[in-house]
Amino acid sequence: MTGEMVPVVEPEGEVIGRAPRSYVHGRTFILHPVVHLHIINRKGEVYLQKRAMTKNLLPGRWDTAVGGHIGYGESVAEALFREAEEELGLTDFNPTFICDYVYESGTERELVNVFAIVGDFSPKPDGDEVSEGRYWSVKEIEESFEKSILTPNFEREFSMIRKDLEALL
Repeated sequence: MTGEMVPVVEPEGEVIGRAPRSYVHGRTFILHPVVHLHIINRKGEVYLQKRAMTKNLLPGRWDTAVGGHIGYGESVAEALFREAEEELGLTDFNPTFICDYVYESGTERELVNVFAIVGDFSPKPDGDEVSEGRYWSVKEIEESFEKSILTPNFEREFSMIRKDLEALL
């Protein structure tokens, strides 16, 4: 097996092996870790990214500001900062850990490590993975639920952590 290697983990995050990214996305349901970063401005709006149309999974849907895989041998923090820089050009921020949870879709199983930042950030989407981005009001997000505008994982995660995000303001 070749390709980008990702850690294989237990639900508590303990690394027990490694596998190619393509393999863990191939309906094997092998648990692998990812990072998500929510960006909230001082008005309480949440920055979302629109997934590029070239993405294999859910192209054109709005999603968490930053999301990506942790590489094998990379720490959660290293992956968070790498993904934030790659996707939105963000390098200077102090993330707050919100939670972690196991998410299973029709093709994979992920250990999602969720973080948030609050401030007046001006993300610059990279254009390859992220076609655009903007701040959304909480009302606008909730009105978009179950309309194939947002990714299913974002809808679930936002519902789960909304109060935690509001508490950061």
